[in-house]
Amino acid sequence: MIETKGLIKTIGDKMILRGINLSIEKGETVAILGPNGAGKSTVLKILGGLVKASSGEVKIAGLDMKKDSYDSKRKIGFLAHNSFLYDHLTPLENLKFFGKLYGVQDVEERAKKLIDEVGLSFFMHDPVRSFSRGMIQRIAIARAIIHDPEILLFDEPHTGLDQQAIQLLNKVILRMKQEGATIIMVTHDFGQALETCDRFVIIKNGKVVDDLQNIEKNLEAITEKYMEQVASL
Repeated sequence: MIETKGLIKTIGDKMILRGINLSIEKGETVAILGPNGAGKSTVLKILGGLVKASSGEVKIAGLDMKKDSYDSKRKIGFLAHNSFLYDHLTPLENLKFFGKLYGVQDVEERAKKLIDEVGLSFFMHDPVRSFSRGMIQRIAIARAIIHDPEILLFDEPHTGLDQQAIQLLNKVILRMKQEGATIIMVTHDFGQALETCDRFVIIKNGKVVDDLQNIEKNLEAITEKYMEQVASL
């Protein structure tokens, strides 16, 4: 479903990514872990088509990101640090706008269903500018999945959420996973990743240093392995 080969990204004389090779199957949920500055978010932005790699290949569902950028991006839902919402619009207006961009059928019904799923039906007609950071994140989650994407890219999705919102997000992730979506999540929250992800890819200094299966769902073991890899470099 997602494959990268020799992914390199340089900015000026600084090398951010140093030959990232990833292979992620359809339906997998993968957490990308690593210290600050490791290149995690850069990988996600390249996969989402927001940033161009300096060299290397990216394939999304067999499509070359360079040659088939438009078709590739239509398959992707991206949740970044920036919500990409219009703050003068309501949640319903925002979701209808983005849904129409993707050609979503029955867009208003779909938007209302997602607003309810993220627990904000009561605020459906209020402008987003009046929302807290956590509420904005909830609507941004709905925006990312309005077109029912095959691939979800989440950049630290649990940041700024309270416990109820975290549970809602995890419920959405697990539902999308059950429906066959492929999910990549950059996160520092090992506990939430443990609950939702099948694999842990550890990146340090722009390179993949480990790729672990989440078979036992053992937080202590994952944390120990992470610290071992990070400290060894």
